[in-house]
Amino acid sequence: MFHAAILVIDDEPTNFDVIESFLSQQNYQLYYMSSGKEAIAALDLLQPDAILLDVMMPDMNGIDVCQHIKSLAKWQAVPIIIITALSTSDDLARCLEAGADDYVSKPINKLELRSRLQAMLRIKRQYDDLQVALEWQAALKAERIELLAKHNDELGQKVKERTAELEVQAERIRHNALHDPLTALPNRNFLLERIEAALARSKAAQATSSSTAVEPSFQYAVLFLDLDRFKVINDSLGHLFGDQLLVIIARQLETYLQGADMVARFGGDEFVFLIESASCLEALMERVEQILCDFQNPIRLKAYQLFVGVSIGIVLGNADYHEPAELIRDADIAMYQAKAKATNTFEVFALEMRTRALQRLTLESELRQALERDELLVYYQPIVEMESDRLIGLEALVRWQHPLRGFISPGEFVPIAEETGLVVPLDRWVLRQACQQLAIWRAQYAAFASVRVSVNLSAQDLRSTRLLSDIDTILRDTKLAGSCLTLEITESMLVEDIEPTLVLLAELHDRNIRVSIDDFGTGYSSLNYLHQLHVDYLKIDRSFVNQLSPNHPNYQVVNTIIALSQQLGLMTIAEGIEMAEQKYWLGQLGCTLGQGYFFAKPLSSGEIERQFCP
Repeated sequence: MFHAAILVIDDEPTNFDVIESFLSQQNYQLYYMSSGKEAIAALDLLQPDAILLDVMMPDMNGIDVCQHIKSLAKWQAVPIIIITALSTSDDLARCLEAGADDYVSKPINKLELRSRLQAMLRIKRQYDDLQVALEWQAALKAERIELLAKHNDELGQKVKERTAELEVQAERIRHNALHDPLTALPNRNFLLERIEAALARSKAAQATSSSTAVEPSFQYAVLFLDLDRFKVINDSLGHLFGDQLLVIIARQLETYLQGADMVARFGGDEFVFLIESASCLEALMERVEQILCDFQNPIRLKAYQLFVGVSIGIVLGNADYHEPAELIRDADIAMYQAKAKATNTFEVFALEMRTRALQRLTLESELRQALERDELLVYYQPIVEMESDRLIGLEALVRWQHPLRGFISPGEFVPIAEETGLVVPLDRWVLRQACQQLAIWRAQYAAFASVRVSVNLSAQDLRSTRLLSDIDTILRDTKLAGSCLTLEITESMLVEDIEPTLVLLAELHDRNIRVSIDDFGTGYSSLNYLHQLHVDYLKIDRSFVNQLSPNHPNYQVVNTIIALSQQLGLMTIAEGIEMAEQKYWLGQLGCTLGQGYFFAKPLSSGEIERQFCP
């Protein structure tokens, strides 16, 4: 067994042979490398105890090799003996300055080589022994510290237990004042106290960073959580069941807490996190993503598996905030942005969200006034027979001519109308305006004798108990027959409450009012119900018409919808037709009616008359 591993670095193999012969009786394990680069790359493999290094080498001289090895922390303690023919004091000084521990002059003297190598190895062993001793001493010291800390902990625990006994009653009173009685989570008051403390710490850190010209780091965040489907569960299974579900969710939310974080029940099905443990924004986002991921799994309660999504609004604490209520307000705004975007998602608050929220509030107020001030208009998009291009219907579309902002997109104000309940009076207004206009056209132009008007209904319209009576009143006032009217409802609305929908559609059928299923193919209607519905048209969504060609996947989807409508005795309307090629392929598939910019964009009543009335 060899006592030490010696690495010889020399570009002349004959020099290695000489060294090997000199050290053959010393029980060393000799390794040979012909270049410095190879030797450096092999250090971890060879694990040398000492290095014999030639100075004069072609690719990398010995001084450079020595400097490189000594720059590596792992190999600084390994002695390097320079073997050199250089004999001046300056040359030897360069070797030592490069980190060499000793040198042997050429021609190599056997006794000198052995003695210098043994001396270096002895120093190396002493160094290794010292390191072991230091490590042992450090371990012993750590053990003693641990024992002392444990002893102190035991004493501290006894003191804490005694103190806790004295404070238990006062703590119980404080707890009840600051915690929700149902879930035992902190309540709104406790949350606001903690946010106020976080604000104070943040401002102190901001002042420190400003005086030292250091950029302030991430301090804290407020997360506003709202359960997406809780109201449906609460209303259908009862409030007691809903309370039990809230307790389960509260325990689940507590599992996401770290360090000084807090989660509070803010009210109803709303919860708020105060996150102070996240080291950076990325760590915070990982926590949020985990919450969203877990809420995709069902919650088991009694015999039910319940799916409860969550919408999260996030506010990052900064120097612009002065009151806890401001953080709650902006987190709430961001949460509603998330809820509007999709279920089970999050949004980080930005200043423009607050601006949009104020604008939305203003828009809601102005929309209420617009119905009274005649600022709304009805535009009409033609529906034509595909084979003959004959006008057979007009879809009524609401537009808003704001006195200051000009035209406001329906995509901007219709969602507000749906959220606030204004959509029902808005739809009634559109229905009355469209029926009145059609009655005028029928009285003035023979071309409109068989033209129908189509009006969109919302889910709230379908749930309204006055829908049928309002339709009867409008048809009576405008002296139109039910056959002049088509009502468009989306596919997803059909299955929200199928039994009342079946009754409503039967009532409309009895009045000869036609019904069109809008955006067909994009919702979740059941084919089990489709054949029971009193409907007349399936309206193919524009997303399927776009890029329609025999080689596109949409082609088979459209073909299936048309085939289904033919089997059910329904007519099909393709919307979003913009090119002749789309019209051609739809005609080849047997689509009956079409609508889109290829025929005409939505037009005012005057433009309709100029384009379609001779």
